[in-house]
This record gives sequence, C-alpha cells and structure tokens, in this order.
Amino acid sequence: MTTAIQSTLTVQVRPITLADNPHIAAVIRTVSAEFGLTADKGYTVSDPNLDRLYELYSEANSAYWVVEVEGKVVGGGGLAPLQGGDADVCELQKMYFLPEARGLGVARNLALQALEFGRERGFKRCYLETTASLTRAIRLYEHLGFQHIDGPMGYTGHVDCEVTMLKAL
Repeated sequence: MTTAIQSTLTVQVRPITLADNPHIAAVIRTVSAEFGLTADKGYTVSDPNLDRLYELYSEANSAYWVVEVEGKVVGGGGLAPLQGGDADVCELQKMYFLPEARGLGVARNLALQALEFGRERGFKRCYLETTASLTRAIRLYEHLGFQHIDGPMGYTGHVDCEVTMLKAL
C-alpha cells in the first residue's frame, strides 16, 4: 500500500518591489524560452521594459503581483490601462509561472485579484493577448469568462500574439 505524503508549500502573492525586477524578468525569460516565445519572434522578452516592471507598474491604475513559493519568485502577473485603447479597458499582462507554480491555482487566483483591482479602478472591460501555444493559459482565461475577439485592441506592440480576448468586468 502506498501512502501519499502531502507537503504544504508556502505560497505568497504580493505586490512587486524594486528588488523583484531581476527575478521576475528571469521568470518571464525562462518561461518564454520553454514555450519557444523568443525575442526574435516578437514576444514579450523583447519588451524593453521587462527589466523595470516595478517602475512600469507603479504608474496610475496599474499593479503587478509576484508569486513566491518557499521564498523564491516563481511567477507573476499584472494589470494596467490598455495602451492606445478606450479609457474603460484594462489589460491583463505578463502572466508567467515557472513549473513549480503551476497546478496550484495560483494563476487563477492572481488573475481574479487583478480583475478585481481593475473593477475597483473603474475599468469596464479587460483585454488580453496570448499565443495559441499556451493552451493551458487560454483554457484558464476562457474559464474566467474571457471571450475570443476577432483582432487586437489598443497598441501593445505584441504583433505575434494571435489570440486576443476580452472580458466584461
């Protein structure tokens, strides 16, 4: 007879700090490489702001949260006004998680936290872009009520993200 041993992990979701910049940038680059989403293909890793997420998400109506497991930054996600979009539209951004953070419900909880943040700031809709290879992420977004839309909104600069989705808040 085999007995399953359940371990309890210490998982913390908290606002990003300046000291987190290199750690979350490394997470985003690692996860992007894992899925073949490289800078030469126009994905987030080519974003010049990747190494300064704390500063970027310190702007009005913006927030970014990092996820720690056992004190190590293993993921994160953020929300900000959609650049070049309608004033009532925010964007769910830079949701990336290392393997040790997957399957724990962390991405779902972080997304719900971000959507609530957007609602509290008066946004009426939330937009996101992703790529078809991120099938688990797409399923999560669909489960959260995001609907596929025909094309991009605003100006995100992510021309190779072919999946565009929108959710009423």
